[in-house]
Amino acid sequence: MSGFNSSPPTAARAVSAAADEPLGLTVHSMPSPRQALDGAEGRRTVIGRWKMILVMLCCAAPVIASYFTYYVIRPEGRRVYGELVDPQRSLPDLVATSRDGAPVRLSTLKGQWLLVAVGDAGCDALCEQQLYLQRQLRESLGREKDRLDRVWLVSDAAPVPERLNNGLHGATVLRVPATQLAQWLAPASGHALAEHLYVVDPIGNWMMRFPARMDAAGASRAKRDLDRLLRASASWDEPGR
Repeated sequence: MSGFNSSPPTAARAVSAAADEPLGLTVHSMPSPRQALDGAEGRRTVIGRWKMILVMLCCAAPVIASYFTYYVIRPEGRRVYGELVDPQRSLPDLVATSRDGAPVRLSTLKGQWLLVAVGDAGCDALCEQQLYLQRQLRESLGREKDRLDRVWLVSDAAPVPERLNNGLHGATVLRVPATQLAQWLAPASGHALAEHLYVVDPIGNWMMRFPARMDAAGASRAKRDLDRLLRASASWDEPGR
């Protein structure tokens, strides 16, 4: 009896031929070193920009939060006595003159809360009252007073009377022409620049104006405004520049 082969001859030959053929490999193109470097550098640039944005947001967050608290939430639910300036006006880059004639850039005043009075050098009764209230308001802040500077902006070139020396001790006195002052500060309608006290924040923005010809009762309410401003900014503002 003849033997039986389970695999057809044609199938066997096909398997043998397939085994003899070399394996085929598909090679895909690889990125060049320059392309790889450009891609990595682009990713680093994007990541670096996002990190810079996050750092800037972290730095600005306390300032934004304090202004939001003061302007929107209004701590203690009390009405603001001073008039909020909207939009705020940035401290101009002007060159003023000190009492001894030295040039001083107004931008050097940044870094502290400022309580600003304006008047001519002759300083009439209203001017003296404003300087007195300015001094009393700062002293009434107690341990927080070092976060606020008194500034008297003299709007003419006349000499400052010696009678004012004691009251001006510790204050910053600078001469700024009235025309230049008018480009930054402004009185309420129907009033003069010298009738108000003005509040400037540490960033250099004029942001509040107290009512004209403020009396002692008004000064008490103005103190509450200053207290709230200093509390709202306590997280990012420190004494000294």
